[in-house]
Amino acid sequence: MEVIRLILVDDHEMVRTGLRTFLETQEGIQVVAEAKNGLEAVQRTRDIQPDIVVMDISMPDMDGLEATRQIKIVCPACKVLALTVHTDKQYFFEMLAAGAAGYVTKQAAAEELVSAVRAIAAGQVYLQPVLASWLLEDYRRLLSQAPHLDLAADEAAPGKGLDVLSDRELQVLELVAEGLGNAQIGELLGISPKTVARHRERIMNKLDIHSSTELVKFAIRHGVIQLH
Repeated sequence: MEVIRLILVDDHEMVRTGLRTFLETQEGIQVVAEAKNGLEAVQRTRDIQPDIVVMDISMPDMDGLEATRQIKIVCPACKVLALTVHTDKQYFFEMLAAGAAGYVTKQAAAEELVSAVRAIAAGQVYLQPVLASWLLEDYRRLLSQAPHLDLAADEAAPGKGLDVLSDRELQVLELVAEGLGNAQIGELLGISPKTVARHRERIMNKLDIHSSTELVKFAIRHGVIQLH
């Protein structure tokens, strides 16, 4: 297994220490450096060229937004994963616009952070499932502004249909697209959050889908969820 090399960026030393301790217990993940602000993050990313930077947003000297923009210049191949206390749409969309490949809140379960790191390292985009509802809302807004928008023609490749998914995977797909998190889905379906995460990974692999945005679009196009 190829080792995923990452830098941890957070202005709280205890947070960095806790993250390092946890992540280094995970197979194939190596923390190669830490930074306490965005300025240090850019410098260390330029020098070390890691695979992933786990980035806080609110920090002194340079925040995570600006640091992400600069990192995508000094290390274009490096992927940024936002890990933050912020659960509002402004930071969510601004980080994605800055070039982040993922967004996870600090309230998420530890295994979700690992799933995000592995997904991003594999070239996917990872958005915490509960945040998918914001993408859905954004789609609804676009439709209200442009009713003629043809979702079926969006990103035109026909791809695979619902018939490749099992009944359980269809249930998980619907709940993920509605914005529920792994723990909520697990409670509803009577399975563990880890099992939900495995179902989600299989769904994306079967459909050849690489981001939560594409997953929501697929669910809308195929009538799994409805826009009201």
